[in-house]
Order: sequence, then structure tokens, then C-alpha cells
Amino acid sequence: MALDKSSTALLVIDVLVTKGEDTLYKADPDETRLVAASKRVVDAARKAGLPVLFLCDQHIPGVDKELALWGEHGIKGKAVPNPELRAGSGERDFIIPKRRYSGFFQTDLDLTLRELGIKTVIAVGEDTNICVLHTLADAWNLGYDSIVVEDATRTFLCGTQEGALEHFRKCYGSKVVSADQIVSELAEA
Repeated sequence: MALDKSSTALLVIDVLVTKGEDTLYKADPDETRLVAASKRVVDAARKAGLPVLFLCDQHIPGVDKELALWGEHGIKGKAVPNPELRAGSGERDFIIPKRRYSGFFQTDLDLTLRELGIKTVIAVGEDTNICVLHTLADAWNLGYDSIVVEDATRTFLCGTQEGALEHFRKCYGSKVVSADQIVSELAEA
């Protein structure tokens, strides 16, 4: 994989912790694995000088449609990027709140990526079949290439991880790689 660091950014999609009750974002062994793999990728991206964009659920109770489907989760003021990822600590970190599945829908993600000269996005996060999928669908529709880090994503709400990864490959031409592969690529690029 020939990665151009000058036109690549990392998207960290809904790797969150929450205060109080939350129907989706809860600590469990799969979440711990996801956070550890995501941290490795975030650290490698920062070291390589890539922008790191944290796309974070910030739902409004009583307003957002998603809450009717999935319960109260990712509530504005109660959900923040997982502290292990140190969002905002990098020179080129951006935190972008979102109220729908896609990090592009009604946010300034596309504008930010274009102003940074980004052509390729690397994705980590959750849920692979929902927020990661919809974000990368919009990325493809907007002309971005994508790379999905399979062991730094996870599926826990619907469908299978394998089905989502196949969808990325077939429908968006995404490269699907491991955390080890992308960390190595970022060190070499």
C-alpha cells in the first residue's frame, strides 16, 4: 500500500466514554481491545504527522431520531472521546460532534478534510456496521478513498464484522488492513 501522508487523515469514530447511564457505550473486553488497537493507530498517525479527527456522538435528548432506535447513548455533555486516545493533545487533532450515524452528515468534516488537502481517510471505531459504515459511504460519495483498520473497529449492534468489511471492500473499494499493517505503513511512509 503506497500511503501519501500529506493527503491522508485518521477518523476515530465514536470511541467514547460516557458519564451516567448509556445504552451503548459500556466497558467490556471487546471495547478494551478496540481502544488498545485504536490507540496504537492514533499514536502512529500523530507521529507520522497525520490529522486525527475524532467524530463523536453528541445526541440531544428528546430530539435526535437515533435515540428512539437505540436508547439514550452518546448524549451531548456526557459522551467524550476515550481518554486513552488523548483527543485534542495532538497538534493536528480535531473533535467533530455528530448527531447522526455519518460523521459527514450536517458537520464540518468534509470542509475540514478539504481544507487539509485530504484524499484518503483511515477509519477506526465503532459500530462497524452503523457509524463507520455510514461515514465511509459518505466518504466514498464525496470522492475520498478509505482504509479500514479491521482490528480497531468492532460490530456489536447489528450484522457481522465480516459482512461490514466485505461491504467496505466491494462497495467503496476500501483497503482493509490490520493495526499492525497500518502502524508499519505510517512508520515507513
